[in-house]
Amino acid sequence: MNPCHFSDSRRSFLKKTASVAALYLTPTLLVKAVAADAIIPLPIPKEKLHLTINGKVFDLEIDARTTLLNLLREQIGYTGTKKGCEMGQCGACTIHINGKRTKSCMQLALNNQNNQITTIEGLAKADQLHPMQQAFLKHDAFQCGYCTSGQIMSAVACVREGQAKNREMIKAYMDTNICRCGAYQNIVDAIEEVAKSGAKI
Repeated sequence: MNPCHFSDSRRSFLKKTASVAALYLTPTLLVKAVAADAIIPLPIPKEKLHLTINGKVFDLEIDARTTLLNLLREQIGYTGTKKGCEMGQCGACTIHINGKRTKSCMQLALNNQNNQITTIEGLAKADQLHPMQQAFLKHDAFQCGYCTSGQIMSAVACVREGQAKNREMIKAYMDTNICRCGAYQNIVDAIEEVAKSGAKI
């Protein structure tokens, strides 16, 4: 092959490549730079939400991205519902929605239009503790206490749904609630006692 011919071909290829690149790069280079602090974000639109929490009716306007957990803790002040993993794995944020246990970190608040919500604050009647709360105290079914509200909410649902007929059933139902202190034996003892007592929960 003629070295000159090879050189011309290479030179021609490079020119074509540069021309194509210029077509893509030129518009970008012509865009006027804008300072970040000059960009004014639009306000996030609010959505209306009507629901009942612990027997109290709430009519709210909230950010559509708000989780039920954040609504309860940060906007309404029911801090008994705890933030744990925020991935639905630990059970610390367990509440009841229309009587069914639910992990509130996995729920958008807006998905609960007109729902009935019960948190740990809604179990006791004035100064009278719920039977499950009394049983947890009696059996020392907690240590640090961080997971306790979620454990109790799941425990109530366990008995209410007929899943506490024996210890193995209780363990299976409660396995999505993590106790990092390891109070599992005492938790099962408390649930078993309430289930056998026939207390209305």
